[in-house]
Amino acid sequence: MARSSEQGSPAWVRVGTLLLLLHCVSVRGAALKQDLALDAGATVLNHSMNLVQRMESLLAMGNGSDVTLRVHTINTDEVKVIQAHSLVLTMQSDVFEELLLTRNSSTVVLRETSDCAAVFDKFIRYLYCGDVSVRLDQAISLHKLANKYHVWGLQQGLTQYMTQHLSSESPTGHVVGWYNYALLIGDTALRDSCLQYLSWNLSSVLQSGEWGSISEELLLSLLQRSDLILQSELELYEALEAWISHNQPVSATVESALRAVRYGMIPPQHLFRLQKQSALMLKYYEFIRDLLYLAFQFHSASPIQLAKYFDVNCSIFTPRNYLSTSWGSPWVINNPTRDDRSFSFQTQLGPSGHDTSKRVTWNALFSPRWIPLSARSTYTELGAMQPTRTDGGRPRIIITPATSSSDFAGVTFQKTVIVMARQQGKVVVRHVYNFHQSTEEVGDFLLDADLQRRASEYLIDSSLYLHVVIKPLYHTLLVARK
Repeated sequence: MARSSEQGSPAWVRVGTLLLLLHCVSVRGAALKQDLALDAGATVLNHSMNLVQRMESLLAMGNGSDVTLRVHTINTDEVKVIQAHSLVLTMQSDVFEELLLTRNSSTVVLRETSDCAAVFDKFIRYLYCGDVSVRLDQAISLHKLANKYHVWGLQQGLTQYMTQHLSSESPTGHVVGWYNYALLIGDTALRDSCLQYLSWNLSSVLQSGEWGSISEELLLSLLQRSDLILQSELELYEALEAWISHNQPVSATVESALRAVRYGMIPPQHLFRLQKQSALMLKYYEFIRDLLYLAFQFHSASPIQLAKYFDVNCSIFTPRNYLSTSWGSPWVINNPTRDDRSFSFQTQLGPSGHDTSKRVTWNALFSPRWIPLSARSTYTELGAMQPTRTDGGRPRIIITPATSSSDFAGVTFQKTVIVMARQQGKVVVRHVYNFHQSTEEVGDFLLDADLQRRASEYLIDSSLYLHVVIKPLYHTLLVARK
Protein backbone atom coordinates (compact mmCIF):
# COMPACT_ATOMS: atom_id res chain seq x y z
CA MET A 1 0.00 0.00 0.00
CA ALA A 2 1.26 3.46 -0.87
CA ARG A 3 2.42 5.59 2.04
CA SER A 4 2.80 9.31 2.49
CA SER A 5 6.38 10.45 2.07
CA GLU A 6 5.76 13.32 4.47
CA GLN A 7 4.39 11.62 7.56
CA GLY A 8 4.76 7.92 6.94
CA SER A 9 1.02 7.28 7.39
CA PRO A 10 -1.04 5.35 4.83
CA ALA A 11 -2.51 7.62 2.12
CA TRP A 12 -6.01 6.22 2.71
CA VAL A 13 -5.72 7.48 6.28
CA ARG A 14 -4.94 10.92 4.89
CA VAL A 15 -8.08 10.75 2.76
CA GLY A 16 -10.19 9.78 5.75
CA THR A 17 -8.67 12.53 7.86
CA LEU A 18 -9.32 15.13 5.17
CA LEU A 19 -12.93 14.08 4.82
CA LEU A 20 -13.37 14.09 8.59
CA LEU A 21 -12.02 17.62 8.68
CA LEU A 22 -14.43 18.63 5.93
CA HIS A 23 -17.25 17.11 7.95
CA CYS A 24 -16.13 18.99 11.05
CA VAL A 25 -16.04 22.26 9.16
CA SER A 26 -19.67 21.84 8.13
CA VAL A 27 -20.99 20.44 11.41
CA ARG A 28 -18.98 22.44 13.90
CA GLY A 29 -19.37 25.57 11.82
CA ALA A 30 -22.94 25.95 13.02
CA ALA A 31 -21.84 25.72 16.65
CA LEU A 32 -19.02 28.15 15.97
CA LYS A 33 -21.45 30.70 14.55
CA GLN A 34 -23.57 30.34 17.66
CA ASP A 35 -20.48 30.99 19.80
CA LEU A 36 -19.72 34.06 17.72
CA ALA A 37 -23.16 35.42 18.49
CA LEU A 38 -22.24 35.21 22.19
CA ASP A 39 -18.66 36.39 21.80
CA ALA A 40 -18.40 39.20 19.28
CA GLY A 41 -14.65 39.32 19.74
CA ALA A 42 -14.07 35.85 18.30
CA THR A 43 -12.19 35.39 15.02
CA VAL A 44 -12.84 32.67 12.46
CA LEU A 45 -9.81 30.94 10.98
CA ASN A 46 -10.97 29.45 7.68
CA HIS A 47 -8.55 27.14 5.87
CA SER A 48 -11.20 25.22 3.94
CA MET A 49 -9.76 26.25 0.57
CA ASN A 50 -6.43 24.67 1.50
CA LEU A 51 -8.29 21.49 2.32
CA VAL A 52 -10.04 21.53 -1.05
CA GLN A 53 -6.71 22.06 -2.81
CA ARG A 54 -5.24 19.06 -0.99
CA MET A 55 -8.22 16.92 -2.05
CA GLU A 56 -7.74 18.05 -5.65
CA SER A 57 -4.05 17.20 -5.47
CA LEU A 58 -4.89 13.81 -3.99
CA LEU A 59 -7.11 13.02 -6.99
CA ALA A 60 -4.60 14.31 -9.52
CA MET A 61 -1.66 12.38 -8.05
CA GLY A 62 -3.64 9.24 -7.25
CA ASN A 63 -1.81 8.78 -3.95
CA GLY A 64 -3.32 6.01 -1.86
CA SER A 65 -5.84 5.06 -4.52
CA ASP A 66 -7.68 1.86 -3.65
CA VAL A 67 -9.99 1.71 -6.67
CA THR A 68 -9.43 2.12 -10.40
CA LEU A 69 -12.29 3.44 -12.53
CA ARG A 70 -12.14 2.27 -16.15
CA VAL A 71 -14.57 4.44 -18.12
CA HIS A 72 -15.38 2.82 -21.50
CA THR A 73 -16.96 4.97 -24.19
CA ILE A 74 -19.88 3.04 -25.68
CA ASN A 75 -19.39 1.89 -29.32
CA THR A 76 -15.72 2.91 -29.33
CA ASP A 77 -12.38 1.56 -28.11
CA GLU A 78 -11.73 4.60 -25.93
CA VAL A 79 -11.02 3.93 -22.26
CA LYS A 80 -10.35 6.52 -19.57
CA VAL A 81 -8.60 5.37 -16.38
CA ILE A 82 -9.05 7.26 -13.11
CA GLN A 83 -7.32 6.40 -9.84
CA ALA A 84 -9.83 7.13 -7.09
CA HIS A 85 -10.55 6.54 -3.42
CA SER A 86 -13.51 4.43 -2.37
CA LEU A 87 -14.11 6.47 0.78
CA VAL A 88 -14.70 9.63 -1.26
CA LEU A 89 -16.91 7.89 -3.83
CA THR A 90 -19.11 6.14 -1.27
CA MET A 91 -19.61 9.29 0.80
CA GLN A 92 -20.85 11.19 -2.26
CA SER A 93 -22.87 8.55 -4.12
CA ASP A 94 -24.93 5.58 -2.98
CA VAL A 95 -24.62 4.18 -6.51
CA PHE A 96 -20.84 4.10 -6.21
CA GLU A 97 -21.25 2.59 -2.76
CA GLU A 98 -23.25 -0.29 -4.23
CA LEU A 99 -20.77 -0.78 -7.07
CA LEU A 100 -17.84 -0.91 -4.68
CA LEU A 101 -19.57 -3.32 -2.31
CA THR A 102 -20.22 -5.81 -5.13
CA ARG A 103 -16.88 -5.51 -6.97
CA ASN A 104 -14.59 -8.53 -7.36
CA SER A 105 -11.37 -6.57 -7.77
CA SER A 106 -9.88 -3.14 -7.28
CA THR A 107 -11.12 -2.15 -10.75
CA VAL A 108 -14.64 -0.92 -11.51
CA VAL A 109 -15.68 -0.86 -15.17
CA LEU A 110 -18.13 1.87 -16.19
CA ARG A 111 -19.76 2.36 -19.59
CA GLU A 112 -20.76 5.85 -20.66
CA THR A 113 -21.90 7.58 -23.83
CA SER A 114 -19.30 9.68 -25.60
CA ASP A 115 -20.66 12.97 -24.26
CA CYS A 116 -20.67 11.72 -20.65
CA ALA A 117 -17.25 10.09 -20.96
CA ALA A 118 -15.83 13.41 -22.17
CA VAL A 119 -16.78 15.15 -18.90
CA PHE A 120 -16.29 12.24 -16.51
CA ASP A 121 -13.09 13.80 -15.13
CA LYS A 122 -15.06 16.95 -14.24
CA PHE A 123 -17.72 14.83 -12.58
CA ILE A 124 -15.22 12.93 -10.40
CA ARG A 125 -13.44 16.17 -9.52
CA TYR A 126 -16.75 17.54 -8.22
CA LEU A 127 -16.99 14.57 -5.84
CA TYR A 128 -13.60 15.51 -4.39
CA CYS A 129 -13.74 19.31 -4.45
CA GLY A 130 -17.42 20.29 -4.54
CA ASP A 131 -17.11 22.60 -7.55
CA VAL A 132 -17.12 22.23 -11.31
CA SER A 133 -16.68 24.51 -14.32
CA VAL A 134 -19.51 24.15 -16.84
CA ARG A 135 -19.97 25.17 -20.46
CA LEU A 136 -23.35 25.32 -22.17
CA ASP A 137 -22.58 22.22 -24.23
CA GLN A 138 -21.55 20.24 -21.12
CA ALA A 139 -24.59 20.89 -18.93
CA ILE A 140 -26.70 17.95 -20.11
CA SER A 141 -23.80 15.48 -19.96
CA LEU A 142 -22.93 16.43 -16.39
CA HIS A 143 -26.60 16.38 -15.43
CA LYS A 144 -26.89 12.84 -16.82
CA LEU A 145 -23.97 11.70 -14.69
CA ALA A 146 -25.32 13.42 -11.59
CA ASN A 147 -28.67 11.74 -12.13
CA LYS A 148 -27.18 8.32 -12.89
CA TYR A 149 -24.93 8.26 -9.82
CA HIS A 150 -27.39 10.04 -7.49
CA VAL A 151 -25.28 13.12 -6.83
CA TRP A 152 -28.30 15.27 -6.04
CA GLY A 153 -26.50 18.48 -5.12
CA LEU A 154 -24.78 18.58 -8.50
CA GLN A 155 -28.01 17.72 -10.28
CA GLN A 156 -29.88 20.58 -8.61
CA GLY A 157 -27.03 22.97 -9.27
CA LEU A 158 -26.97 22.10 -12.97
CA THR A 159 -30.74 22.52 -13.25
CA GLN A 160 -30.37 25.98 -11.74
CA TYR A 161 -27.45 26.73 -14.08
CA MET A 162 -29.52 25.83 -17.14
CA THR A 163 -32.51 27.85 -15.93
CA GLN A 164 -30.27 30.91 -15.47
CA HIS A 165 -28.42 30.55 -18.80
CA LEU A 166 -31.31 30.17 -21.25
CA SER A 167 -30.43 33.50 -22.86
CA SER A 168 -26.70 32.79 -23.28
CA GLU A 169 -25.37 32.88 -26.81
CA SER A 170 -24.31 29.60 -28.40
CA PRO A 171 -23.42 28.76 -32.02
CA THR A 172 -26.32 26.37 -32.65
CA GLY A 173 -28.64 27.20 -29.75
CA HIS A 174 -29.18 25.15 -26.63
CA VAL A 175 -32.65 25.89 -25.21
CA VAL A 176 -34.45 23.41 -27.48
CA GLY A 177 -31.95 20.69 -26.55
CA TRP A 178 -32.41 21.44 -22.86
CA TYR A 179 -36.19 21.34 -23.29
CA ASN A 180 -36.05 17.93 -24.97
CA TYR A 181 -33.76 16.62 -22.24
CA ALA A 182 -36.03 17.95 -19.46
CA LEU A 183 -38.99 16.30 -21.16
CA LEU A 184 -37.08 13.01 -21.35
CA ILE A 185 -36.13 12.89 -17.66
CA GLY A 186 -39.38 14.40 -16.37
CA ASP A 187 -37.84 17.61 -14.98
CA THR A 188 -40.97 19.78 -15.11
CA ALA A 189 -39.31 22.89 -13.66
CA LEU A 190 -36.60 22.97 -16.34
CA ARG A 191 -39.09 22.01 -19.05
CA ASP A 192 -41.44 24.85 -18.12
CA SER A 193 -38.58 27.36 -17.89
CA CYS A 194 -37.39 26.44 -21.39
CA LEU A 195 -40.92 26.56 -22.80
CA GLN A 196 -41.56 29.96 -21.25
CA TYR A 197 -38.29 31.34 -22.60
CA LEU A 198 -39.07 30.11 -26.11
CA SER A 199 -42.62 31.51 -25.92
CA TRP A 200 -41.60 34.93 -24.62
CA ASN A 201 -38.68 35.38 -27.01
CA LEU A 202 -40.16 33.68 -30.04
CA SER A 203 -39.25 36.34 -32.60
CA SER A 204 -35.53 35.88 -31.95
CA VAL A 205 -35.97 32.09 -31.86
CA LEU A 206 -37.70 32.14 -35.26
CA GLN A 207 -34.69 33.94 -36.75
CA SER A 208 -32.16 31.53 -35.24
CA GLY A 209 -30.88 28.20 -36.47
CA GLU A 210 -32.49 26.60 -33.45
CA TRP A 211 -35.99 26.99 -34.92
CA GLY A 212 -35.49 24.28 -37.53
CA SER A 213 -34.40 21.78 -34.86
CA ILE A 214 -37.49 21.88 -32.65
CA SER A 215 -39.51 18.69 -32.41
CA GLU A 216 -43.06 18.20 -33.64
CA GLU A 217 -44.26 17.98 -30.04
CA LEU A 218 -42.62 21.30 -29.12
CA LEU A 219 -43.87 22.98 -32.29
CA LEU A 220 -47.49 22.04 -31.63
CA SER A 221 -47.15 22.99 -27.97
CA LEU A 222 -45.93 26.48 -28.91
CA LEU A 223 -48.63 27.00 -31.54
CA GLN A 224 -51.37 26.41 -28.96
CA ARG A 225 -50.16 29.19 -26.64
CA SER A 226 -51.66 32.66 -26.45
CA ASP A 227 -48.68 34.14 -24.59
CA LEU A 228 -46.29 33.94 -27.55
CA ILE A 229 -44.39 37.19 -28.06
CA LEU A 230 -43.59 37.92 -31.70
CA GLN A 231 -44.05 40.59 -34.34
CA SER A 232 -47.23 39.26 -35.93
CA GLU A 233 -49.20 36.12 -36.74
CA LEU A 234 -47.90 36.41 -40.30
CA GLU A 235 -44.35 36.05 -38.98
CA LEU A 236 -45.42 32.85 -37.23
CA TYR A 237 -47.02 31.42 -40.38
CA GLU A 238 -43.93 32.13 -42.48
CA ALA A 239 -41.70 30.51 -39.84
CA LEU A 240 -44.02 27.49 -39.76
CA GLU A 241 -43.76 27.18 -43.53
CA ALA A 242 -39.96 27.20 -43.26
CA TRP A 243 -40.03 24.57 -40.49
CA ILE A 244 -42.29 22.25 -42.51
CA SER A 245 -40.10 22.66 -45.60
CA HIS A 246 -37.01 21.79 -43.56
CA ASN A 247 -38.40 18.86 -41.55
CA GLN A 248 -40.94 17.33 -43.96
CA PRO A 249 -43.29 15.98 -41.26
CA VAL A 250 -46.23 13.66 -41.94
CA SER A 251 -49.49 15.16 -43.20
CA ALA A 252 -51.21 14.79 -39.82
CA THR A 253 -48.60 17.02 -38.19
CA VAL A 254 -48.86 19.59 -40.98
CA GLU A 255 -52.64 19.69 -40.61
CA SER A 256 -52.46 20.14 -36.83
CA ALA A 257 -49.87 22.89 -37.17
CA LEU A 258 -51.73 24.79 -39.89
CA ARG A 259 -54.99 24.64 -37.96
CA ALA A 260 -53.27 26.19 -34.93
CA VAL A 261 -52.47 29.37 -36.87
CA ARG A 262 -54.82 32.24 -35.96
CA TYR A 263 -55.79 33.40 -39.43
CA GLY A 264 -58.20 36.00 -38.07
CA MET A 265 -55.16 37.90 -36.77
CA ILE A 266 -53.61 38.12 -40.26
CA PRO A 267 -54.80 41.14 -42.31
CA PRO A 268 -56.92 40.12 -45.33
CA GLN A 269 -54.46 41.50 -47.90
CA HIS A 270 -51.81 39.11 -46.57
CA LEU A 271 -54.27 36.21 -46.53
CA PHE A 272 -55.02 36.84 -50.22
CA ARG A 273 -51.29 36.83 -50.99
CA LEU A 274 -50.73 33.59 -49.06
CA GLN A 275 -53.55 31.89 -50.94
CA LYS A 276 -51.79 32.59 -54.23
CA GLN A 277 -48.09 32.54 -53.32
CA SER A 278 -47.60 30.23 -50.34
CA ALA A 279 -46.59 26.77 -51.57
CA LEU A 280 -47.61 25.33 -48.21
CA MET A 281 -51.10 26.82 -48.33
CA LEU A 282 -51.59 25.80 -51.95
CA LYS A 283 -50.69 22.21 -51.11
CA TYR A 284 -52.76 21.90 -47.93
CA TYR A 285 -55.55 24.35 -48.68
CA GLU A 286 -58.31 21.80 -48.07
CA PHE A 287 -57.06 21.24 -44.51
CA ILE A 288 -57.75 24.87 -43.57
CA ARG A 289 -60.44 25.98 -46.03
CA ASP A 290 -63.01 26.40 -43.22
CA LEU A 291 -60.64 28.49 -41.10
CA LEU A 292 -59.77 30.80 -43.98
CA TYR A 293 -63.47 31.21 -44.80
CA LEU A 294 -64.16 32.14 -41.17
CA ALA A 295 -61.23 34.57 -41.14
CA PHE A 296 -62.49 36.38 -44.24
CA GLN A 297 -65.95 36.62 -42.69
CA PHE A 298 -64.34 38.07 -39.57
CA HIS A 299 -62.57 40.71 -41.65
CA SER A 300 -65.68 41.66 -43.64
CA ALA A 301 -68.12 42.38 -40.79
CA SER A 302 -68.07 44.01 -37.39
CA PRO A 303 -67.38 41.65 -34.47
CA ILE A 304 -70.86 42.36 -33.10
CA GLN A 305 -72.51 41.23 -36.33
CA LEU A 306 -70.26 38.18 -36.56
CA ALA A 307 -71.10 37.21 -32.98
CA LYS A 308 -74.77 36.88 -33.90
CA TYR A 309 -73.97 33.84 -36.02
CA PHE A 310 -70.58 32.50 -34.90
CA ASP A 311 -68.77 31.72 -31.67
CA VAL A 312 -66.12 34.43 -31.43
CA ASN A 313 -64.80 33.02 -28.17
CA CYS A 314 -62.25 30.74 -29.85
CA SER A 315 -58.53 30.83 -30.56
CA ILE A 316 -58.76 32.07 -34.16
CA PHE A 317 -60.09 35.39 -32.82
CA THR A 318 -57.77 35.59 -29.79
CA PRO A 319 -54.62 37.71 -30.26
CA ARG A 320 -51.20 36.67 -29.06
CA ASN A 321 -48.66 39.25 -27.82
CA TYR A 322 -47.82 41.03 -31.08
CA LEU A 323 -45.04 43.65 -31.05
CA SER A 324 -46.01 45.48 -34.26
CA THR A 325 -47.15 49.10 -33.92
CA SER A 326 -50.78 48.20 -34.70
CA TRP A 327 -51.00 46.42 -31.37
CA GLY A 328 -49.02 48.58 -28.96
CA SER A 329 -45.88 50.55 -28.31
CA PRO A 330 -42.48 50.30 -26.60
CA TRP A 331 -42.05 52.46 -23.50
CA VAL A 332 -38.62 53.32 -22.10
CA ILE A 333 -38.74 54.93 -18.65
CA ASN A 334 -35.50 56.69 -17.73
CA ASN A 335 -34.69 56.86 -14.00
CA PRO A 336 -37.90 55.00 -13.13
CA THR A 337 -37.76 55.80 -9.39
CA ARG A 338 -37.80 59.57 -9.86
CA ASP A 339 -41.47 60.47 -10.32
CA ASP A 340 -44.67 59.58 -12.16
CA ARG A 341 -44.45 59.24 -15.96
CA SER A 342 -47.13 59.19 -18.61
CA PHE A 343 -47.31 58.73 -22.34
CA SER A 344 -49.93 58.25 -25.05
CA PHE A 345 -50.02 55.88 -27.99
CA GLN A 346 -52.47 54.59 -30.57
CA THR A 347 -53.53 51.11 -31.62
CA GLN A 348 -56.05 49.68 -34.03
CA LEU A 349 -59.53 49.23 -32.63
CA GLY A 350 -59.35 45.55 -33.42
CA PRO A 351 -57.81 43.03 -35.82
CA SER A 352 -60.94 42.81 -37.97
CA GLY A 353 -60.58 44.27 -41.46
CA HIS A 354 -63.87 46.05 -40.74
CA ASP A 355 -62.05 48.15 -38.10
CA THR A 356 -58.86 48.82 -40.08
CA SER A 357 -59.31 52.59 -40.21
CA LYS A 358 -60.43 52.96 -36.59
CA ARG A 359 -57.81 53.96 -34.04
CA VAL A 360 -57.87 54.15 -30.26
CA THR A 361 -55.70 56.54 -28.23
CA TRP A 362 -54.45 55.17 -24.91
CA ASN A 363 -53.05 57.02 -21.91
CA ALA A 364 -50.55 55.17 -19.74
CA LEU A 365 -49.37 56.29 -16.28
CA PHE A 366 -46.40 54.80 -14.43
CA SER A 367 -46.13 55.45 -10.69
CA PRO A 368 -42.91 54.23 -9.04
CA ARG A 369 -44.13 54.51 -5.43
CA TRP A 370 -47.87 53.96 -5.47
CA ILE A 371 -49.55 53.03 -2.18
CA PRO A 372 -52.92 51.19 -2.24
CA LEU A 373 -55.84 52.98 -0.65
CA SER A 374 -56.19 50.17 1.86
CA ALA A 375 -52.67 50.87 3.14
CA ARG A 376 -52.84 54.66 3.34
CA SER A 377 -53.35 56.71 6.49
CA THR A 378 -56.93 56.73 7.76
CA TYR A 379 -58.72 58.61 10.50
CA THR A 380 -60.89 57.09 13.18
CA GLU A 381 -64.20 58.59 14.19
CA LEU A 382 -62.37 60.47 16.98
CA GLY A 383 -59.92 61.94 14.52
CA ALA A 384 -56.85 59.93 15.53
CA MET A 385 -54.63 58.95 12.62
CA GLN A 386 -54.04 55.24 12.18
CA PRO A 387 -50.50 53.89 11.63
CA THR A 388 -49.29 54.10 8.05
CA ARG A 389 -47.17 51.62 6.14
CA THR A 390 -43.50 52.39 6.42
CA ASP A 391 -42.36 51.30 2.95
CA GLY A 392 -42.28 53.64 -0.03
CA GLY A 393 -45.00 51.97 -2.06
CA ARG A 394 -44.57 49.88 -5.17
CA PRO A 395 -44.64 50.46 -8.95
CA ARG A 396 -47.97 50.59 -10.74
CA ILE A 397 -49.18 51.18 -14.31
CA ILE A 398 -52.65 52.33 -15.31
CA ILE A 399 -53.75 52.22 -18.97
CA THR A 400 -57.05 53.76 -20.05
CA PRO A 401 -58.57 54.94 -23.36
CA ALA A 402 -58.41 58.69 -23.93
CA THR A 403 -62.10 58.74 -24.92
CA SER A 404 -65.04 56.38 -24.86
CA SER A 405 -66.70 55.20 -28.05
CA SER A 406 -69.69 53.20 -29.17
CA ASP A 407 -67.19 51.10 -31.12
CA PHE A 408 -66.11 49.60 -27.80
CA ALA A 409 -69.43 47.78 -27.45
CA GLY A 410 -68.89 44.06 -27.08
CA VAL A 411 -65.10 44.39 -26.79
CA THR A 412 -62.91 44.00 -23.72
CA PHE A 413 -59.35 45.28 -24.03
CA GLN A 414 -56.71 43.26 -22.23
CA LYS A 415 -53.50 45.13 -21.52
CA THR A 416 -50.19 43.31 -21.47
CA VAL A 417 -46.99 44.89 -20.15
CA ILE A 418 -43.79 43.14 -21.22
CA VAL A 419 -40.72 43.83 -19.06
CA MET A 420 -37.37 43.49 -20.80
CA ALA A 421 -34.00 42.78 -19.16
CA ARG A 422 -30.41 42.18 -20.20
CA GLN A 423 -29.15 38.69 -19.38
CA GLN A 424 -25.73 37.41 -20.45
CA GLY A 425 -25.44 40.51 -22.65
CA LYS A 426 -28.71 39.82 -24.47
CA VAL A 427 -32.01 41.71 -24.16
CA VAL A 428 -34.77 39.23 -23.35
CA VAL A 429 -38.26 39.22 -21.84
CA ARG A 430 -38.10 39.03 -18.05
CA HIS A 431 -41.78 39.25 -17.07
CA VAL A 432 -45.22 39.50 -18.67
CA TYR A 433 -48.18 41.04 -16.83
CA ASN A 434 -51.79 40.90 -18.04
CA PHE A 435 -54.54 43.16 -16.68
CA HIS A 436 -57.59 45.16 -17.78
CA GLN A 437 -56.86 48.60 -16.36
CA SER A 438 -54.20 48.57 -13.65
CA THR A 439 -51.28 46.35 -12.68
CA GLU A 440 -52.77 46.44 -9.19
CA GLU A 441 -54.99 43.61 -10.45
CA VAL A 442 -52.04 41.21 -10.74
CA GLY A 443 -50.64 42.03 -7.30
CA ASP A 444 -46.97 41.29 -8.03
CA PHE A 445 -46.04 43.88 -10.66
CA LEU A 446 -42.27 44.44 -10.33
CA LEU A 447 -42.62 43.25 -6.74
CA ASP A 448 -39.03 42.01 -6.50
CA ALA A 449 -37.46 44.67 -8.71
CA ASP A 450 -34.83 46.84 -7.06
CA LEU A 451 -35.25 49.88 -9.28
CA GLN A 452 -33.18 52.04 -6.92
CA ARG A 453 -30.03 50.12 -7.78
CA ARG A 454 -28.42 51.23 -11.06
CA ALA A 455 -27.14 47.71 -11.68
CA SER A 456 -30.57 46.16 -11.12
CA GLU A 457 -31.26 43.21 -13.40
CA TYR A 458 -34.56 44.89 -14.28
CA LEU A 459 -32.83 47.96 -15.72
CA ILE A 460 -31.00 48.44 -19.00
CA ASP A 461 -28.62 51.41 -18.84
CA SER A 462 -30.52 52.71 -15.78
CA SER A 463 -33.83 52.63 -17.68
CA LEU A 464 -36.89 50.41 -17.44
CA TYR A 465 -37.67 48.90 -20.85
CA LEU A 466 -41.33 48.01 -21.33
CA HIS A 467 -43.58 47.13 -24.24
CA VAL A 468 -47.33 47.66 -23.95
CA VAL A 469 -49.69 45.46 -25.99
CA ILE A 470 -53.45 46.06 -26.29
CA LYS A 471 -55.47 42.93 -27.09
CA PRO A 472 -59.18 43.17 -28.00
CA LEU A 473 -61.09 40.18 -26.63
CA TYR A 474 -64.57 39.29 -27.84
CA HIS A 475 -65.67 36.78 -25.22
CA THR A 476 -68.24 39.24 -23.82
CA LEU A 477 -70.22 38.95 -27.05
CA LEU A 478 -70.79 35.29 -26.37
CA VAL A 479 -72.30 36.19 -23.00
CA ALA A 480 -74.56 38.76 -24.63
CA ARG A 481 -76.03 36.13 -26.95
CA LYS A 482 -77.28 33.92 -24.11
